[in-house]
Amino acid sequence: MYRQGDVLIVPVDAEAVPPHVALAPREARDGRGRLVLALGEVTGHAHAVVGPGDLVREPGPFGPRLLHLPQGGRVVHEEHAVIPLPRGWYRVIRQREYVPGSVRIVAD
Repeated sequence: MYRQGDVLIVPVDAEAVPPHVALAPREARDGRGRLVLALGEVTGHAHAVVGPGDLVREPGPFGPRLLHLPQGGRVVHEEHAVIPLPRGWYRVIRQREYVPGSVRIVAD
């Protein structure tokens, strides 16, 4: 398991990846060629993955994303240390917080 700020990255066994993921649209890379896991609303900094791979969002407003890194990759952020990730599948989960009357994704 890996954590960088408000992003949790959990390894997933390839056999546990739901079949619909093969048909789901892939998230686009940003202008710098990165897969953005979380964008800082205040700072503009991003938790992002550098390297070949795909990022797929599962259905639902809080649906986690699945990250596939066939050759491994690195999680980068302007204010955190780089985290190397071995090749494989990962579930990407954003931290949530309770505010009276609702649950929301943490914004930095």
